[in-house]
Amino acid sequence: MHWLMFVLSATVIVVAGTKLSQYGDLIAEHSGLGRLWIGVVLLAGATSLPESFTAVSAVLIDAPNIAVGDLFGAGLTNMLTLALIDLAYREKRVWQQAALEQALIATLAIILTGLAGLLIIVRQPIPIEGIGLGTIAIAAIYVFGMRVVFRQEDMRRREKERERIVEAEAPRGAASANALRRASIGFAVAALALLAAAPLLAEAAKEIAVTTGISATFIGTSLVAITTSLPELVTSFAAVRLGALDLAVGNLFGSNAINMAVLLLADAAYRQGPLLASIETTHVATALLSILLMSVGLMGIIYRAEKRFLLIEPDSVLMIVGYLSGMWLLFRIGG
Repeated sequence: MHWLMFVLSATVIVVAGTKLSQYGDLIAEHSGLGRLWIGVVLLAGATSLPESFTAVSAVLIDAPNIAVGDLFGAGLTNMLTLALIDLAYREKRVWQQAALEQALIATLAIILTGLAGLLIIVRQPIPIEGIGLGTIAIAAIYVFGMRVVFRQEDMRRREKERERIVEAEAPRGAASANALRRASIGFAVAALALLAAAPLLAEAAKEIAVTTGISATFIGTSLVAITTSLPELVTSFAAVRLGALDLAVGNLFGSNAINMAVLLLADAAYRQGPLLASIETTHVATALLSILLMSVGLMGIIYRAEKRFLLIEPDSVLMIVGYLSGMWLLFRIGG
């Protein structure tokens, strides 16, 4: 019964998350905002809603390890998706054609993940109304980092606006405004569907952990994280097929950064004390693995040589091997 609930709720999350991404893409098209900004903020925020709702739902049913495992594990899964995209579309050179500004959001995601892992090790929270100061700091750094990304993207947007003026591009009309309104309504409906399905997924995952004897940490990092990360996978592959490489890469790194900021929401919902001081230290291993894979992706974005060398340019195969090895390690130490 628990597996059936898990599959049904996961199906709703995947479908609703995919719809969120589609409507987000329409909003990007009809609003005139840049692909980098839309990918990092709107699409990443949309596809991270399953992780956010599931994490909060998990702590509300006293399953904090599933919540944190989902957020950290989603970082690993998103980097696996980035590697699969690079393998599937070698001729498009996905990493190399992504804007260098993607390095900003990748660095931000690495910093936030590293800080979260450090806070788990230190276990010296300074609670404010039951919320750890550490998760507040993570959210604040995320906001500051996104401000930096916004300023960088704003410069690119103004350059494009000048190009439109020079090319005398036609302004958007009433049809575009109506399409934007319909996309916004669809976006809200899909978000409500996620809100309904996330508690069921968290409850089913908790029961699966109890009945199978596998640790809640590993269940959250693997099964729950993979399920809630499927919208990122679907959206990113679709974006690459359309040639929107910045949308795909920004979605994945942006989701990793947002997931760390979501720790504040989960911490606020967890009333037994500061969240990061109450979970298993096994999560630190997941955080470190996520940082390693994101660092490989960051190097791939920065490295711009025409010819690909396996030992010089970080290869997507390395990320896939790292992911699989990491999951085996996490099962051994926490399963």
